[in-house]
Amino acid sequence: MTLETAGSGTLLIIGVMAVVTLATRWGGVFVMSLIPINHRVQQFISAMSGSVLVAILTPLAVNGDIGARMALLATALTMLVLKKPLPAITAGIIAAALSRQLFGG
Repeated sequence: MTLETAGSGTLLIIGVMAVVTLATRWGGVFVMSLIPINHRVQQFISAMSGSVLVAILTPLAVNGDIGARMALLATALTMLVLKKPLPAITAGIIAAALSRQLFGG
């Protein structure tokens, strides 16, 4: 199946993505409302968030360009020092931009 990305095709794609996102989020809330949140479930949820983060960042660290690696490094170091996400994200963006400007990529 192909869908034209010119004209109304783009709006259709955005609409379908919005519906899928909403259904996923609402479905997750509904399913979790049926599960009692005890200590074990809370540990599982905490472990899942970390494993999802690692699953997203590992390929970026292994296969990414110099800008991606510098962004990861700057973000991690800033987060370790300041323990605040917004400055860490800012440092990562600046590191990526500077390293790509200086070294290409």
